[in-house]
Amino acid sequence: MGPLEGIKVLDLSAMVSGPVAATILADQGAEVIKVEPIVGEQMRHMGKPFNGVPPTFYSCNRGKKSLAIDLKSIKGKSILERLIKVNDVLIQNFRPGAMSRMGFGEDTVREINQRIIYVSISGFGDNGPYAHQRVYDPVIQALSGATDIQADKKAARPKMFRVIVADKVTALSAAQAITAALLARERSGKGQHIQLSMLDAMIAFLWPEGMSGLVYADSEFDPAKATGAMDLVYETQDGFITAGAVTDAQWQGMCRALNSNELMNDERFFTSLDRIRYADIRKEITAREIEGWKTDDILHRLDSEGVPSAPLLKRTELLDHEQILANDTVLRTKIDGFGEVRQASPPARFSETNSEIKGPAPKLGEHTDEILVSLGFSDGDCQALRNEGVIL
Repeated sequence: MGPLEGIKVLDLSAMVSGPVAATILADQGAEVIKVEPIVGEQMRHMGKPFNGVPPTFYSCNRGKKSLAIDLKSIKGKSILERLIKVNDVLIQNFRPGAMSRMGFGEDTVREINQRIIYVSISGFGDNGPYAHQRVYDPVIQALSGATDIQADKKAARPKMFRVIVADKVTALSAAQAITAALLARERSGKGQHIQLSMLDAMIAFLWPEGMSGLVYADSEFDPAKATGAMDLVYETQDGFITAGAVTDAQWQGMCRALNSNELMNDERFFTSLDRIRYADIRKEITAREIEGWKTDDILHRLDSEGVPSAPLLKRTELLDHEQILANDTVLRTKIDGFGEVRQASPPARFSETNSEIKGPAPKLGEHTDEILVSLGFSDGDCQALRNEGVIL
């Protein structure tokens, strides 16, 4: 039984930011109903499907129930109203104003259920010159400074993360905010409206070290001048590793691991501040020293000296890495129709209320009848609604 057992969530969102937030809640015990259009949400149509479900859709929507419904119809709207009455959370990530035009803006939903936590995820928020625009992850990376942080240091060309980082940062922010709002409701009895923009979430995520030069207005500097030290990728004789020495003791340990008295005695690298000041030179020298070693040999020596280090794993190597196996980080589950399905384990491990993946991602409309019957509809009612095209 997860920590959110008994909490009911309506997931009206699509793509990644909202669905992943709802999946986190599902892993923690909430009952999540994914409300989709009759044709299914867009992510169902992206990627090569296996047993009718693309892998990214599966990972973003595991453990949910699917209700396929025409919300443009009067009867479809009536069904959603009945669901709103009995649910604790509603998540939507339409553009600002879209839910109100559908007849389910926050004020209208609040009249139906005073205690509901209404979550509005948008790209840019409700105001400003970008508020009306459609948004995908690369747009947020561009506006948040992420592409500046990722820029190639030699060519000065901006680059993007090769994953949809802004969507997932927003999902994590939303899930945390929802649990905080549920706690506040437990204390006050009142629901509330959570408004969260991807742009705000991404900038907050990047701020601590990515925007360090902007923190003190009276001592401002270009943050790009302070981020080069993070590119700690070193080539060995047979692969790539990362190794970082932050403290003086770690630096001395690295020098010993490399058998380099020259590095240890170089006054440019005596202190942490020195090593930051001469970061580019230090990395060039360190790289030359490391490239003469085999991966396993130098990693063993670095570990023996207490220097943080690791091999650079390919994604195909994750499944068999000893640390990942020890952590049970990747769950392998046999599921009818899918065979062995691999998913990242919910990262938060609760001692008393375990998180768990409750099931596969649903087929489109898989639970429509089950959900409607729970609301008081008969089997005949369901068939009539299906004949009218209101439900799938």
